[in-house]
Amino acid sequence: MHQQEKHRNSNGNVYSKSRLWLTKSLAPQAIAIALLASVSSVTWAGQEAYLAQQQPEWLQVAALVDDEKQPLLHLLDQPAKPTSSWAFAFDNDVLVPGHRDQDYTYGLNFTQTGASARAASLALNEPLVAIDRLIGFEHSSLSTQETFSREIGAFGFTPEDITVSEANADDRPYASLVYLSSSREQVDLVDNIAWKSTLTVGVLGLGLVGELQNIAHQGTNGKTAQGWDNQISESGELTGRYVIARQKYFDSFSENIEVKSTVQASVGYLTEASWSLSMRTGRIHSPWSSFNPELASYGEKSSYSSNAKSVSERYFWAGVAVKARAYNAFLQGQFRDSAVTYEHHQLNPVLVEAWAGYTFAFKQGYRISYVLRGHSSEIEEGAGDRNLLWGGIIIARSI
Repeated sequence: MHQQEKHRNSNGNVYSKSRLWLTKSLAPQAIAIALLASVSSVTWAGQEAYLAQQQPEWLQVAALVDDEKQPLLHLLDQPAKPTSSWAFAFDNDVLVPGHRDQDYTYGLNFTQTGASARAASLALNEPLVAIDRLIGFEHSSLSTQETFSREIGAFGFTPEDITVSEANADDRPYASLVYLSSSREQVDLVDNIAWKSTLTVGVLGLGLVGELQNIAHQGTNGKTAQGWDNQISESGELTGRYVIARQKYFDSFSENIEVKSTVQASVGYLTEASWSLSMRTGRIHSPWSSFNPELASYGEKSSYSSNAKSVSERYFWAGVAVKARAYNAFLQGQFRDSAVTYEHHQLNPVLVEAWAGYTFAFKQGYRISYVLRGHSSEIEEGAGDRNLLWGGIIIARSI
């Protein structure tokens, strides 16, 4: 495989620089979100009666189980009331202050959750469950609720200067992924623990992602990205990823504050382990496990998915994660030759990621969210040694 390998020595304190950068970047967005929350408070009157009627049945079950410390078997005889949801997410580095068109440049995905996602023929539920059982990631009990979702999406990366058509060995390579994934959630309503697994299959290096970017740039008088012919695995290469996560909800806080920790591990085009702490605060009435920004990896898993009933709520959410990354196909390539790749020793093995967002949910089932997300530099030295920052918009509906 022909690679342009670069050898660098860096003595800079990457992590101190990353924390300072993330603080400066997130501060103005936190102020804007706080102002938005203040203005929105006038829309909340009269919702309490509605919420009492629309509280998800499984939340009522969880409260009773917590009191009696045993499953409520008579509820198993009640007719099921299935619900589902869909969500569309769009990420772009233009959704942050200042002009940026580099690194993780954009992503989009569509997610479906509920009975139709579980029964869909175009899904990966069967191999996902088989892998879960093979490794012992099975958590079935009378107090466990199981949910399936499927997601289709695409996202891409570019170097800083997209007007150059030649491969730039001193910056990150162009890279893209078009994917299909299925996810499984197992929530223990008694112990407030959620186990989540995801199986993704996709194709690296398709021209579709670059074409979509340039179509969007033409419509906004943006620059044309000239170097997509030099992307990782140009013309296409199959790839995949398997992810497991364990989440623990801390129920010792007030009813308007939720805090949870997540331990996650994955193998595939991103091979890493991570720990995160996340929170949301405000008028919260959806299940604590329904919204999971800590599980996002670039554009993947960035949207809302839940089988809970429609509720009216609004809340601020934020979190921080530490990731130990062993492999990144979007920088290191896979099996096919690529014009520009990095070796593992040229990348930072530990990353710090942070996010903050705000969500409005309406009683008709619709919800809209904005998120600002960033993480420390993936590359040790050179033109590609810079922190990443992007924004995202999520539109969802519970049915």
